[in-house]
Amino acid sequence: MNLTAVTDETEVMTRHVADSLAVLPPLERAYTSRGGDIAGIRLIDVGSGAGLPGLILAVARPSWKFTLLESMRKRCTFLEHAVEVMELSNVDVVCDRAENVGQSNDFREAFDVAAARAVAELKILAEYCLPLVRVGGLFIAAKGHDPHEEIRSAKSAVRKLGASMLDLCNVESVGPHGQRTAVVYLKERATPKKYPRHPGTPSKTPL
Repeated sequence: MNLTAVTDETEVMTRHVADSLAVLPPLERAYTSRGGDIAGIRLIDVGSGAGLPGLILAVARPSWKFTLLESMRKRCTFLEHAVEVMELSNVDVVCDRAENVGQSNDFREAFDVAAARAVAELKILAEYCLPLVRVGGLFIAAKGHDPHEEIRSAKSAVRKLGASMLDLCNVESVGPHGQRTAVVYLKERATPKKYPRHPGTPSKTPL
């Protein structure tokens, strides 16, 4: 379905599957350090695309509940098919924009963890993800080898959305440009109701 430019099976396993799994250790370490029980985590994968990392994590953690959030119908069709073929009972696919879902009573501040990989710059991604995370939950972003400028640029936005950075760590994955990292944020207080803003606004006018 042309969802990824990487088509070689070995390369898919390293650049997509292994890279997706690499966020698990820092995620679980951060979650348990806050006294959380990792047995039944509710995780939303924002901008899931071809199911990365959400679909991979759902196989690795069958006791968790996953929501794959994707705005493009073509990708959602693939995700729904993949979930059916793989017989994954712990996965729901939601075809909508993060800005809409973040204002929905069914999803707002309903998740223990929001995760995202290769979706947008952190200050934009924070507005997509943090409104979906419960107070005391985590937002984890898979990033490249040097996210420090992104982190600095996102600091004000993250604060406005009710969170602060908890950890920045190297993960057990090396991309084409070097060591991959995971940025973990802790949701400390409720996100103001005005966030996320209308669809398209976060990317056009970042906080």
